[in-house]
Amino acid sequence: MSYLRFEKAVMTNLEESLRRELLRTNRSGAYSCSTLADCNTRKYHGLLVVPVPEIDDDNHVLLSSLDVTVIQHGAEFNLGLHKYQGNNFSPNGHKYIREFDCDKVPTTLYRVGGVLLKKEVVFQHYEDRILIRYTLVDAHSATTLRFRPFLAFRSVRQFTHENSTASREYYPIDNGIKTCMYAGYPDLYMQFSKKNEFVFHPDWYRGVEYPKEQERGYASNEDLYVPGYFEMPIKKGESIVFSASTSSIRTGGLKKLFDEEVEERSPRDNFFHCLVNAAHQFHKHEKNDDRYLLSGYPWFKSRARDTFVSLPGLTLAIDEQDYFELVMKTAEKGLREFMEEKNLTVKIYEIEQPDVPLWAVWAIQQYAKHVGNARCIEMYGKLLQDIVKYIIDGRHPNLRLDDNGLLYTNGRDKAVTWMNSTANGRPVVPRTGYIVEFNALWYNAIKFCAALAQETGDTDFASDLERRAELCKESFVKTFLNEYGYLLDYVDGYMMDWSVRPNMIFAVAFDYSPLNQEQKKGVLDVCTRELLTPKGLRSLSPKSGGYNPMYVGPQTQRDYAYHQGTAWPWLGGFYMEACLKLYKRTRLRFIERQMVGYEDEMNYHALGTISELFDGNPPFHGRGGMSFAMNVAEILRTLKLLEKYTYQK
Repeated sequence: MSYLRFEKAVMTNLEESLRRELLRTNRSGAYSCSTLADCNTRKYHGLLVVPVPEIDDDNHVLLSSLDVTVIQHGAEFNLGLHKYQGNNFSPNGHKYIREFDCDKVPTTLYRVGGVLLKKEVVFQHYEDRILIRYTLVDAHSATTLRFRPFLAFRSVRQFTHENSTASREYYPIDNGIKTCMYAGYPDLYMQFSKKNEFVFHPDWYRGVEYPKEQERGYASNEDLYVPGYFEMPIKKGESIVFSASTSSIRTGGLKKLFDEEVEERSPRDNFFHCLVNAAHQFHKHEKNDDRYLLSGYPWFKSRARDTFVSLPGLTLAIDEQDYFELVMKTAEKGLREFMEEKNLTVKIYEIEQPDVPLWAVWAIQQYAKHVGNARCIEMYGKLLQDIVKYIIDGRHPNLRLDDNGLLYTNGRDKAVTWMNSTANGRPVVPRTGYIVEFNALWYNAIKFCAALAQETGDTDFASDLERRAELCKESFVKTFLNEYGYLLDYVDGYMMDWSVRPNMIFAVAFDYSPLNQEQKKGVLDVCTRELLTPKGLRSLSPKSGGYNPMYVGPQTQRDYAYHQGTAWPWLGGFYMEACLKLYKRTRLRFIERQMVGYEDEMNYHALGTISELFDGNPPFHGRGGMSFAMNVAEILRTLKLLEKYTYQK
């Protein structure tokens, strides 16, 4: 039995099948996404969603969906499913689904009377092309398939509605047509591996509704344009491949191309392989050969902090050192351009955030542990030295090294940490001054760089960093450690945040910590008692004021809950690393039980990946983006750590 497999009872129950989403990507920024029953429930859903840089930075839904109708003896059975206003579902094609599995590629089996039709879907790597193979497994009489494409040609952040501007023009091409609804968009090429008849029958399907947008307090309906339909006979045992793309293709090679793409896929037959597949979905390969990690799906771009936090887990933890180096090459270019006050030529957002260079050092530190210090010094020794000197010299516009050895940041008016939600133009959590994880990162960075400098014989630089580390250590404990055994979240003069938050866990998890063993244990105990959930660490303790664990409702309501009690798996990764460092093998079983909570997610929200965040209270429902890079990365890194401690003698 496949690891990700669902029987008819689940697939025909819309409460179950519509809450489960499926994501496919091409590793170049485009994606295909819908629910298991192929009913779009978000404005971000679509069969072919691609970047259109000539228009803007967003992705755009070209082909929303493709309905297939089985015709026998003049009777039509439409296998499509759409939700319309008034809670109406039509044409209810989900009732024909017999089973679904997602081993190598997503596969749906439909039964209509004596007809058994199999549908398999792949997204061609590095091309804006979705491929669907339909195989008539069984049929007792002549069968015809009719395909009706639903077009949107809009940004993922907008909706389309019936209008007179949309072009109805289409042009016949090899076994299909090309069309483009609006100027500025690329042509959409829809082709089949078999000769077919296209019947031009333009119409708008009005009032298509997206319930996920309703839940989020947004507008939620649109009209979709259908230019007509394709029709062709199919024999028992025959396969037909459909291609939708921004470029034409020789249709005689579609079947071979589909087979080749399937062969490249690794099976999602266990927890680890699902996460590896998810890790690869964050890859983005630009035409100029720049490599990026997207922060998540469906609305995230490549963000600097997310890149450095997730880079070790998404690459080194699965033994893909080469991709670490490729992404770091692009990221280093961006870092240097920022530090030298040049215009950015890379597409990495939020590189100006003050903790970004600190997380870059942490990421390189993980690389050093993977490949050895000698290789690390060869690849990134100069970059590490330049980052540390950049900070010491006070050249970052919002990062000041004070005489007490601590880093000071102004975050009163603009969010500067990963807790970046804003409401009415102001940070919901205005973390400012001496921020606990910034200074844990700084201490770790200068100790690590001092060790490398010692290896290269740069004893003066090493001595200077060691001196700074001692001063930072003394001030860190004096500033952040309180009489209750946990760390203050931030301190700014006489203002200090006593809220119990997860940011203190980094001071326990990092290789170099300003805390002694007893202090580390105290911090870990508080995190365990007040923040730990089966889905990671809460962003705020239930005992602290303002606890708001449910990420639901309109945008403003969600903004106020975003970092006020919701649970984050990536923080759980650092928590588990801290556990293993403090208690070694005695905590292995405990960590393994924690991982069960993540494995449950493989077949619940977005198949085979981890949601952006979770409610902080039971049943810990997944919320936000359907797939989040830092979460997947830290779970993979934890699995690698578990392996290390399990086989450690």
